Amino acid sequence: MANIAALNQKLDDMVLAGKALEAFDELYAEDVVMQENSDAPFVGKAFNRNREIEFFSSIAELHSAAVLSSATSGDVSFSEWQMDITFKNGHRMTLSQVAVRRWSNGLIVNERFYYNKG
Repeated sequence: MANIAALNQKLDDMVLAGKALEAFDELYAEDVVMQENSDAPFVGKAFNRNREIEFFSSIAELHSAAVLSSATSGDVSFSEWQMDITFKNGHRMTLSQVAVRRWSNGLIVNERFYYNKG
C-alpha cells in the first residue's frame, strides 16, 4: 500500500520547485480524470498533460506559491494552494484553490480543483 501522505507531499514539493510536469509524468495514472469545480471532467493523461502545458505556458511570472494546508484520508489527499500569478496577457491574480486527489497504486487517478471563478 502506497503512503498517500508522502506521495501528496512529494507532488506538492515538486510543483513548488517548478517541476510540475515532471510530477505529472511520475505521479498521474494513464487514465486520470481531472476536473475544475463542477465543469465536465477531462479524461486521460496525454490530454490532461497538454492542458497543464497550456496553463503553465500562459504564466509570465509566478510571484509566489504556497501550500497552506494538506491532509490525507484513506486513498484521498487534499492540498490547499495560494498562488500570486501574472499571466502573459498582463492580468495578475491571486489564485486560491483546493486540489482533491484520489490515489490508486501510488498514482493519481482523479484530481478535482475547487476554486472561486469570480
